[in-house]
Amino acid sequence: MTSKRAAALAVALATTLTACGGGGAENKPGAPADGFNASLDKVFSPSDKKGGIIKLANSDDWDSLDPADTYYGFSWNFSRVYVRSLLMFKVAPGKASEELVPDLAESLGVPSDNGKTWTYKIRKGVKFEDGTEVTAKDVKYNVLRSLDREVFPNGPDYFKQFLDLPADYKGPYKSKGVNTDQAVETPDSHTIVFRLKAPFGGFDYLAHLPQTAPVPEAKDTGAKYKDHVISTGPYMFDKVEVGKRYTLKRNPNWDPATDPNRKALPDGYDIALKVNADDIDNRVLSGDLHLDITGTGVQPAKLASVLGAPDVKARADNPTTTRLWYTSVNPQVAPFDNIDCRKAVMYAVDRTGYQLAYGGEFSGGELATTVMAPAIPGYQKFDLYPAGPDSKGDLAKAKEHLAKCGKADGFEATMAFREGRPKEKATAESFQASLARVGIKLVLKGFPSGDYFSQFCGNPPFVRSNKIGLCVNGWAADWNDGFGHLSQIVDSRVIRDSGGSSNISVRIPEVDQLLDQAVGETDKAKREQLWAAIDKRVMEEAVIYPGLYSKALLLRGKGLTNVFVNEAYGMYDYLALGLA
Repeated sequence: MTSKRAAALAVALATTLTACGGGGAENKPGAPADGFNASLDKVFSPSDKKGGIIKLANSDDWDSLDPADTYYGFSWNFSRVYVRSLLMFKVAPGKASEELVPDLAESLGVPSDNGKTWTYKIRKGVKFEDGTEVTAKDVKYNVLRSLDREVFPNGPDYFKQFLDLPADYKGPYKSKGVNTDQAVETPDSHTIVFRLKAPFGGFDYLAHLPQTAPVPEAKDTGAKYKDHVISTGPYMFDKVEVGKRYTLKRNPNWDPATDPNRKALPDGYDIALKVNADDIDNRVLSGDLHLDITGTGVQPAKLASVLGAPDVKARADNPTTTRLWYTSVNPQVAPFDNIDCRKAVMYAVDRTGYQLAYGGEFSGGELATTVMAPAIPGYQKFDLYPAGPDSKGDLAKAKEHLAKCGKADGFEATMAFREGRPKEKATAESFQASLARVGIKLVLKGFPSGDYFSQFCGNPPFVRSNKIGLCVNGWAADWNDGFGHLSQIVDSRVIRDSGGSSNISVRIPEVDQLLDQAVGETDKAKREQLWAAIDKRVMEEAVIYPGLYSKALLLRGKGLTNVFVNEAYGMYDYLALGLA
């Protein structure tokens, strides 16, 4: 983002927020009483009315529809309309949405052997879209197939980390016929038992992952399964036009008697892909679309239009989330293999430019100085790289570290961002302008969102061969504790050469050891101290530039009912929605 563009946006935002009374939760006179922020901790427009098609849009594409191979927050949120995992986060507003409840399972997991064994009973009568009954073996099969990172590069690595798998087990495709009962056993058709390498009291959080959604082995088509996922939820795919559109219709074999969590109000969903992000905002405002499915908020270009008109602002919500918008600084790409070159970046970045790229504090978030977000238990406030009283960077310190790394005159580097995400492009442009002040020249490259981690920024051979030193990134906790927030972005053991890891830049053996120590720590206070120690150790290595503790300005589409923010996802709960 050029300084002129940033200044113009700052003036526009300041004017808008002043006109709106500072952007607080109070409604302007004449605005609907249940307007701005009406969906944060309660249900907006409650209704049990059925019918209609909910229209959604995505500025790019999914990583995958396959429950074994997806890791975007919006995808986990939406996947619940077509698949059922063992557990799920409660469909409710406010803090209740962080509670785990049974979904495919009859109850939460039953631990034994001091937390090394977890047992779940599967509900009887749950059927796939073709009418065949779901069994425990279908759940086991998807968990095991998700371990194959060559076929499924995207999802999290928790099961590989925790399950007591046979040595060198690579999933049912490559390790066909290998007995895996030591890790996952199905003693009968409706019981599944997980056996772990070590005790883990938080295993129920793993049972909510889409990787525990059942997949029938007879219908599995490997990497092509994403083109026709066999539904267990109230909706099934009608049309899958890859890169263009997905439509879903009612699943005739879904039985509400087996499902206490889903009202299934609309008749279906229509999801347009690769739609310009600004156009999505315009169409939601006009009523042509109901929601931007990515759940990251309106674009900066539309903030004034939303906040400046009381009737439009009354359709908006401004949640604070556990998401961190950040940039990965890769120590495997020269000259970032030198810690002083990395520290030069930390000092040189204009933090306010990062914030303006996301629309300012109101819609982008608070300036971040740590990897952990303030809402995560164990968070401790610190700032290892002060950016001056105006938060625009400490250029003298940046130049000092450039001299230490032998690049006193600066250097050239490549920075990547996700195409179809204007805020990320603006972030890269802001970085470019900031670092140019100390002689660091950035070349910016955009890559598709759907393959960003599997093929590009999350693929170490590609990153090294293309000398991509910086990658714009973002992360929301898989669940709201230190492990759910940190493990998949700072544990070096989740990085794989086949691609797909969310951890792009953190390779610190001490951090891996601290993570293991924290998982085994039963004292809550001591465990939370370890999360804070991990955070600080990562920041000491300057391999993550923390940009913003995220906020988002979400916009409710016209005619939507049962709208509320699910705090587990930091966006609207897509499973609850209906139409007036």
